[in-house]
Formats: sequence, C-alpha cells, structure tokens
Amino acid sequence: MLNNPYVRTIVLSRVLLNLGIWVRNFAILLYVTDMTGNNPVYVSLISVVEFAPIFLFAFIGGTFADRWRPKRTMVSSDVLSAVSVFLVLIAVHNGSWQALLVLTFFSAVMSQFSQPSAMKLFKQHVPADQLQSVMAMFQSMVAFFTVIGPIAGAFVYQKFGIETSLIATGVLFLGSGLILILLPRDLQKETQSQQQNLKQELIEGLRYVWNNQALRTLGATFAAAGLAAGLIQPLAIFVTIENLGQDKSFLQWLLTVNGAAMLVGGGFVIAFAKIITPQTLLALGLTVSAIGNVGIGWSTSIIFTMLLLVLNGFFYPTIHIGINTLILNHTEGPYIGRVGGTLTPIFMGMMVLGMSLGGLLKDQLSLFTVYTVSSLLFLTGSAMLIPLFKKKTSKAAVLEQ
Repeated sequence: MLNNPYVRTIVLSRVLLNLGIWVRNFAILLYVTDMTGNNPVYVSLISVVEFAPIFLFAFIGGTFADRWRPKRTMVSSDVLSAVSVFLVLIAVHNGSWQALLVLTFFSAVMSQFSQPSAMKLFKQHVPADQLQSVMAMFQSMVAFFTVIGPIAGAFVYQKFGIETSLIATGVLFLGSGLILILLPRDLQKETQSQQQNLKQELIEGLRYVWNNQALRTLGATFAAAGLAAGLIQPLAIFVTIENLGQDKSFLQWLLTVNGAAMLVGGGFVIAFAKIITPQTLLALGLTVSAIGNVGIGWSTSIIFTMLLLVLNGFFYPTIHIGINTLILNHTEGPYIGRVGGTLTPIFMGMMVLGMSLGGLLKDQLSLFTVYTVSSLLFLTGSAMLIPLFKKKTSKAAVLEQ
C-alpha cells in the first residue's frame, strides 16, 4: 500500500496533522480550565466548537470537495489552519484566551473540506481490493494517536506552556500541508458548471444517497450506532467510580487499555482485509460492542471490565473501517464528498443526542440499564445490515449461473 504515492503521502501528512490536533486540543483544554477555574460552561464550549462544524459544514464541505481539485483543497486547508494558529497565538499573547475557541472552530471547519478530498483521492487512485486495507491503516493511525496523543499534548503544555503548544501546532499543520504538495498533480478539473449551481449539487447529493439502497442502509445503521455510542460516552467515569469503586483518575487506565486494543485491532484488519467483506466487519464490530457494553455496565470486577474493554477496543476499528469501505465501494467518485457529508452528520447528530440523554437516563434508571439500551441499539444497527448481505448473496448466485 505504501508504494502508492497517494497513500504514502497522505499517511505522512496525517501523522503530522493528527499530532498537531492532539497537541492543540489538550493544550486548549488544560489552558481554558486553568484560566476559568474549571468552569464547566467554557469547558463544554470546547466540545461544542469541535463538533458544531460537522453539523454546519460537513455537507457543504463535501459538496465543494466534489467540485474542487482534491490536492489543492487539502493543501489549502492545512495551510489556512496553520495561519489561523499563528494569528490566534498573537491574540493569546495579548491576553485574549477566548480566541482559542475560534481557532478550534476554524480548524474543525477546514477538516470538513480536507477529509472528503482525501477519500476522493483514495477512490480514484487506490485499487478496489486495497481500499479496505487502506481504511484499516488509517483507523490504526487514529487508534495510535488516541493512545499517545493525550500524553503528548499534556506534556507539551505542562512543560512549555500554551504559546509553545500553539507554535508546535502551527508548525505541524504547516508541515502536513507541505508534505501534501508532493502529491501528483490533480488531473481532474474543477467542476463548476454554469448550468449547475451549489444548491442543485446539494440536492443531487441527497437524492443520490436516498436512491442508493446500500447508502440508505448505512444511514440507518449510522443513526442507531451513533445513538448507542452517545448514550454511554459520558458514563465511563461512573463505571470507574460506581461499578469499580475507584477514584476518577483510574479512568485513564481504562481508556489506555481500550486505545491499545484499538491499535491492535486495526492491525488485525490490515492483515485479513482481503478475505473479510466490509459489511461483515461492520456487523461484527456492532455485535461485539453490544455484547461488551452489557458486560461493562454490569461488571464490578476491574479485571473483567478491562478484558471487556480490550474486546470492545479490538473490534471497534472494524466499525469505522467497514463503514468507510462500504461508502467508497458504493459511491461513484463525483459524489464521494457529498455522501460523506450526508452520512457523517447523521452519526454525529445521534451521538450528541445520546450524550445529552445518557446522564439523564442514568439518573432516572441505572447505569446498567443505559448500557443495556446502548447494546440493543448496536444490535439494531447490525440487524439493519441484513439487506447488504442478501444483495451480496444474490450477486454471487448470478455470477455462478
């Protein structure tokens, strides 16, 4: 896979970009808590400005990514993110820490243009039988930074302070953009037809998803999985305190175990990607998550809970790898950005809804009940994939005839 110049170059740029994002996120989180005396409103705003662009710009960003040349779009996004970091650095130096929220928002907006452009390049230049392996590689990279990112971000901030953290972030973003310049020149011209305006392209994208059975199925699965994940997202701290009887600081070890298992799981998928279909990967990940969540909500044993977190973490990458591969396999190149921009907000929207309801349901019912509801939703999402398996079987029967 790394012999492919598109894969190799984008992987190298994403290493720098992911590291920059983690340094930025943790530096901002720690700095804002220091400046506001752990004010929960401002701490919550950090999450809002990270997730809001997904709702506001994912579909628009995906539409423009379909229009524009992907290399130029990705380079411009990273360079503009770097410039915004240095502008915010000046504001912070002059005492305006609120500018950090603007930085996070702007950088997240740029991601909504850059990410679909990368997917578009993979669709165009990666052989179909390697797409799942490439998605597995990227998911492993995400898992890797989930483990080391918080450590790196906290170290840079605590050792050198917010200004040095921002300088490091800007340099890493700029480095990512410079690496992307090494991509082969865009061959596809920008598709800004005089007969088709942005509104028409947006409507075309929605119609394309609705008319594609596989993508409609994924949308329903996204909704169920997003709600399931959101319900338990804020409750891990209660598993630590109430079920396991540990101090809240023990949560970091649970997260580390889970993140390390994700890294190994991503490597497993890379090794076996060519013999496992993406719908099988997705269904497997959702089903294992359902089983693991019931156990985690019930367990009062540290060892058993950690084993379940290892199980969940190992199979968690199969969910994202399966989803991304299915999107690429069932979407034509000109629609990649708009399809991703349609489906991603569904997942994130239901996840935020679940996060809003999780704490309330826990207070009204119980921790175990909420985890059980989450498991049922994961199973529902898995069951929704049955039409994709039937479609695969019918195609195989036709080929045999």
